Formats: sequence, C-alpha cells, structure tokens
Amino acid sequence: MAFRSAVITFPGSNCDRDMAVALEAISGTAPYRVWHGDADLPAGLDFIALPGGFSYGDYLRCGAIASRSPVMRAVIAAAEQGVPVLGVCNGFQVLTESGLLPGALLRNSGIRFVCRDAPLIVENTQSLFTGGYEAGQVIRIPVAHHDGNYYADADTLDRLEGEGRVAFRYAENVNGSARQIAGVLNAAGNVLGMMPHPERAIETAHGGTDGRALFESAIKGLVGA
Repeated sequence: MAFRSAVITFPGSNCDRDMAVALEAISGTAPYRVWHGDADLPAGLDFIALPGGFSYGDYLRCGAIASRSPVMRAVIAAAEQGVPVLGVCNGFQVLTESGLLPGALLRNSGIRFVCRDAPLIVENTQSLFTGGYEAGQVIRIPVAHHDGNYYADADTLDRLEGEGRVAFRYAENVNGSARQIAGVLNAAGNVLGMMPHPERAIETAHGGTDGRALFESAIKGLVGA
C-alpha cells in the first residue's frame, strides 16, 4: 500500500523541499506538493506536513496569515477526521494560529535567532509520531527559529502535561519555552507541532539520524511499511 502524503507550501516556506525529500526517502513515495491557495487536498491522504520557513514574511504574527490560507480549511477538516498532521517550526506556528494546537510561539527569550542542534527529551512514546523512541530518550534535532518560545497559560500547560500531550522537551532551554516544551500533540494525538526540524536529521550526512524514527514510526503505523 503506497503512502500518500502532502507537503503544504506557503509564500515564504523554505523547508518544504526538505520535508518532501525526507518523506520520499523514508516512504519510497514522493508526496504531493500543495500550494497554499488550493482549496482542496488530494483525496485519500495518509499524512499532511506543514513545513518550516517564514510564511508571508512573518507579518502580523508568525503563521497568522498562513493559518487563514484557503488550503488550511481543508487541512483543519482533514485533521478533525483523524488524518495525521505534522507542523515543524513555522508549521507549528501555523497550527497554533489555526487553533489545531493550543498555545502560541513567541519571540525567543534572548531576542536572537537560534540555529543549532538541540538535545530533546522524548516525553511521549504512545503517539503515531513518537512510537519509535523510548521514554526519556535524549535525541539531537536541529533548531532554526526566531519565534520558538512556546507559551500557554498555566491551566493549559497543566492539562498538556496531565494528558501526556507534551511530545518533546528541550534538555537545554534554547528559547525560553514554558516548561522547556519543544513539541505538543492535540487531544486526539493525530496532530503534532514541534519547533525542531526532524527532516534535517534523517541521514548521516546531516550529522545525525535522530529525526528518522519520527517519520518511520508514522509511516509504519499508517501503512505497515
């Protein structure tokens, strides 16, 4: 059974090719490339990815305009029907702005762009995305962002913690994120937003392969690859 995935491209996306290459390399099938102005998604998708970048030049707030793109209505509908959605970096910002995930991504606490490998602690191993890791495992995934400081009110943070929806946590807080949160899941577990870039850590030429298990876990869980 072929793995049917889609990568959404917004004006200002710059990691859409990285994401597409990762999905094809691991699944063996090239993803559909979907433009932000499209009103519909290809039928029968197994997986949707919102890539990193600076959609719409980060005007208003990072991800705010992209979250109102025509294609996002279809992405939201697909997510509500259970289709897995991964948002990385700017994609995470779009997911929070669209309401698919709680919280917001604020300016980094140091008011500086952060570009480095970041050690992450795997907090949840029960989701489609994280089943290939061990609880408490420390992995290294690159980060590259200026607005990756995850914020939510105390009640929301407590709920995320209590429901096991914190997927990854920074071992070293690189941006000031509340409770060192690097990635969160929705209540159903089919939407993951994370600031670090797993698609940039899938082969040894990248300097590490710790991101590969995320894609392998999702693909195996969806199509048994």
